[in-house]
Amino acid sequence: MHHSFYALLICLFTSFFSYAQPYDLVIKNGRVVDGTGNPWVYADVAIQNGRIARVGTIPPAEAKRTIDATGLIVAPGFIDVHAHVEGSLEAQPGAPNFIHDGVTTVITGNCGGSSSNLKTYFDSLRMQKTSINVGSLIGHNSVRLKVMKMAFREPTAREQTDMEALVEQAMKDGAVGMSTGLIYTPGTYARTPEVVNLAKVASHYGGLYASHIRNEGQNVKQAVEEAIQISREAHIPVEISHFKVASKPLWGKSTETVELVEAARREGLDVTVDQYPYTASSTSLESILPSWALADGDSAVLIRFRDPATRMKIRTEMLESLKKNLRKNYDYAVVASYRPDTTFNGMSISAINQKLGRKSTAETEADLVMDLMERASLKRIQMVYHTMSETDVENILRYPNTMIASDAGVSKFGSGMPHPRGYGTNARVLGRYVRERHIIPLEEAIRRMTSLPAQRFKLADRGLLRPGYAADIVLFDEKTVADRATYEQPHAYTTGISWVLVNGTPVVEDGKHNGQRPGQVLMGPGFGK
Repeated sequence: MHHSFYALLICLFTSFFSYAQPYDLVIKNGRVVDGTGNPWVYADVAIQNGRIARVGTIPPAEAKRTIDATGLIVAPGFIDVHAHVEGSLEAQPGAPNFIHDGVTTVITGNCGGSSSNLKTYFDSLRMQKTSINVGSLIGHNSVRLKVMKMAFREPTAREQTDMEALVEQAMKDGAVGMSTGLIYTPGTYARTPEVVNLAKVASHYGGLYASHIRNEGQNVKQAVEEAIQISREAHIPVEISHFKVASKPLWGKSTETVELVEAARREGLDVTVDQYPYTASSTSLESILPSWALADGDSAVLIRFRDPATRMKIRTEMLESLKKNLRKNYDYAVVASYRPDTTFNGMSISAINQKLGRKSTAETEADLVMDLMERASLKRIQMVYHTMSETDVENILRYPNTMIASDAGVSKFGSGMPHPRGYGTNARVLGRYVRERHIIPLEEAIRRMTSLPAQRFKLADRGLLRPGYAADIVLFDEKTVADRATYEQPHAYTTGISWVLVNGTPVVEDGKHNGQRPGQVLMGPGFGK
């Protein structure tokens, strides 16, 4: 009798307490697209302690705060699997360009470039606090640079062991996998076996291999095959970064590169891709030089530029590359950010050449590229390259295993002429390719931005609107969501996204960033092992 009485009291107290403690926040009357790819449904979403507590019909009395989502889509926060936020996020922890585009999580450390000490990097992010969640890969280029500097050769056995130890430590420190930038120095100096052995270490800790492949133009098929070979030999899932065909003679061949990925999947290899929905890429000016010319450090590069015979050899190889890509000059290469002379920002190499009163030939423009690099003391010059076709962009977007990614950092509003993808990637998919061009349905686009990336990078409690999951949520109007950033005027935030919640905390309210920084550092599967 005594025990029954106490049990009844506990039961009554628990019932009263749960009734007296309403949900922190309830999103009502929205059309829920849950991230699975299933059709939208009308439902309310309740949030408690930063997590989704319930999805269904929830009485208004059960909410401390209510957001009326009438007329809006309620979706999981977008996960950008290919970002470069090192440095720029610390400068702008609010990450406004990402947040306004509905992005609640980014994966950084791509293209082979990451912090070489992820523990320190993660600790600093936690201390500073950010508006977005961050996970990171360990970059092969950063690892190779630390062990071998800019050496253009294979590693010794000791150097390979040292690189493997750095990858292992990074995986234990929480990396989600390893990335390569096989088109950039010093990664381009690595042969496939070096990468395979490093990828094996990442695989051992449950990580993934993300690659900016060795070539995205003339030899794109061989480069895709190399990524697949690394998957096969290292027994590791592979993510091919910003999948594209960046060579005029090969426009339309994306059907063939997608088929290479599908064939690998039929073989049982876990290969997927990501894409930004634009026909221009963005990377450094040095990427159009032959990689041998950039070996062994800055002083060696300057000696090559200044030696007439070597300079002629560099120029000749640059012109051969132009010819192979059916281009007469460098009018496709536009400066995004040039610190020594900001008047060059937004101008093509051809236009700068003319502005300086130089002879209008490809040879003179190739020389100008080297001159610009030397004037900038060989510091990175960010470019926008117009090299792709709309047909290929749409072909790749139709492929069900394509994720959406910006390949961007945190943009400083008004600074330089960056690629518009830094502001509008997700909205561009939802506005242009879903609403206007009907390339993929809304629910499918959201799956590519949410549950597919979460599954891919083993973010176990993200990417779905499901009880128990982190409350990363975006509310937008599917009729008006649009990217406003253009190549000519890149500094413009997305419109039509009215609310963004990160870990249950509103960061964008009625279209305005409120300065909150509830982001978390997301650990990979090898953390603490």
